Amino acid sequence: MSELLEKMQTRRSVRKYKPDMMSKEIIDKIVTAGTYAATGMNKQSPIIIAVTNKEVRDKLSKLNAEIMGNNSDPFYGAPVVLIVLADKNWVNRVYDGSLVMGNLMLAAHDLGIGSCWIHRAKEEFERPEGKAILESLGIEGEYEGIGHCVLGYAEGELSKASPRKENYVYYVE
Repeated sequence: MSELLEKMQTRRSVRKYKPDMMSKEIIDKIVTAGTYAATGMNKQSPIIIAVTNKEVRDKLSKLNAEIMGNNSDPFYGAPVVLIVLADKNWVNRVYDGSLVMGNLMLAAHDLGIGSCWIHRAKEEFERPEGKAILESLGIEGEYEGIGHCVLGYAEGELSKASPRKENYVYYVE
């Protein structure tokens, strides 16, 4: 089996992280992988915001938890949050952003970093607080939140893959 296929089969969502920050070099490699995701007509409609600032990370966590309806940390203690947004005016924005998320998670796994896709980015960036974050960063345009890719060193072992369901694939030969 190729190394890539092995990584695809062993990647798991991590829901408990050590507080240790990874190097900027590792974050840059993961983010770069995200920028090479396939996008419809190569429009490259998504953008990635790499959050390593604890204050901003905690603000996002609080906002996300509020949307979820509780006060836990929806980012599971991960020190890094990669926010993927995509141009609201592009018909393939959700697909393009989802491919970016997949690349981010696979690259993280390849580099020994745990990851998890956290939802509610759409709701976050529809709120005034989310729009204010984009404005404070000088990001112009209309963006839809696709997801948060939280990153960190996993606390504990990765789980084993569940068996694949029956009838997952149908062949037409």
